[in-house]
Amino acid sequence: MMTWLNLAVRNLFRNGRRSGFTVLAIGLGFLAVNVLGGFTNYMFTSLQHGYIYGEANGHLTVFRRGFLDRGKLDPTRFLLDAAAVQGIRTVLRQHPEVLLATPQLQISGLLSNGQVSTIFLASGRVPSDVAAIAALGSAGADRVRRFDGAPLSDARSFGIGVSHGLARQLDLALGATAVAMAPTVSGQINALDAQLVQLIDAPVEALDDKLATVPLAFAQALYDTASVDRVTVVLAPGSDPATVRAALAREMAHAGLAVEVRTWEELSPFYTKVKKMFDVIFLISFLIVFTIVVMSVVNTFTMAVLERTREIGTLRAIGMRRRGIVGLFALESAVLAGFGTLLGAALTLGVVELTAWLQPTWIPPQMARRVPLQIHFVPLYWLASCALLAVLSVGSAVLPARRAARMPITGAMGFA
Repeated sequence: MMTWLNLAVRNLFRNGRRSGFTVLAIGLGFLAVNVLGGFTNYMFTSLQHGYIYGEANGHLTVFRRGFLDRGKLDPTRFLLDAAAVQGIRTVLRQHPEVLLATPQLQISGLLSNGQVSTIFLASGRVPSDVAAIAALGSAGADRVRRFDGAPLSDARSFGIGVSHGLARQLDLALGATAVAMAPTVSGQINALDAQLVQLIDAPVEALDDKLATVPLAFAQALYDTASVDRVTVVLAPGSDPATVRAALAREMAHAGLAVEVRTWEELSPFYTKVKKMFDVIFLISFLIVFTIVVMSVVNTFTMAVLERTREIGTLRAIGMRRRGIVGLFALESAVLAGFGTLLGAALTLGVVELTAWLQPTWIPPQMARRVPLQIHFVPLYWLASCALLAVLSVGSAVLPARRAARMPITGAMGFA
């Protein structure tokens, strides 16, 4: 075997320039695919962690049955009362993979500066739980501070945050006071004084003049209720949300709770759309890159076969079989692919390390602040690239080699 390998390497160096360009094409193809794949993986991970940890939406969310279908028109009809929340917590405590469960109440109403009023939409959450969820996230976009000012506090229920656009619209600055007005669950108008303690970044530009965030106690006091509209569940790393969801749905139904459980992917259509878009981009880039690689290998070995037709005839004359000729060229192409993938791996690792060292920043979708740009090392992509490059290279070399091996020996030896 070593003799054949040595022969394959020596044959490749017969025309070092041509072989070098082919190795470079393979290496650059490996680089392009894996840098794009690493960036795509970074995008998916950042969007996922940003939604789950950065925005404190968790892996699973429990609603009263019918809330998602009919709750937009009359959300107060589908609230979870204290008994229902306690029943949900009882079921959740039976699952060690559940790290945290926190109630939420989404509210809407009017926010006034004393002179003018405008509509606001707010999430009522337990501030300490939000901080705990953020602490569970890994470093990256989910750890980026998404507000200016002070964090909300459990002890200061009147302290709220509003989006930058809403603050500008009402001419509110940090520390200013405002009045929030909304109908209670019984249909009465209620108003509460609030103090602006933070300016938040709206994930969507269309909500920049409407979005607010408030402590759960403030939201419940404004709606005059002890109920909530959802319970957010955070799972331990490595847990499968779909599997846990199925188990929780069965157990909650068995406990007589009229609820439904949804995964974060079902509640985040933006993530699904972005993932599908990048999957298409990656597939197109993959096809383009590997088409170029295949054409480079085909050109290299077509020229090599033409130049070595007499040699092939001589080898056939001394007894080498056709499959031996094809195997020799296949081994040469495999060696070529090996050199190319090693070069590509070195270049890709260099790009990954250079990106980590330079620490470039950018503003991704659904973010208003600059975050670190990363290229992830994805072993599965690297292994798949190596395998595909080897298969494509060998396949590209076998076709011209088979044609030459089938030539009559006398014709091959007399080829000019």
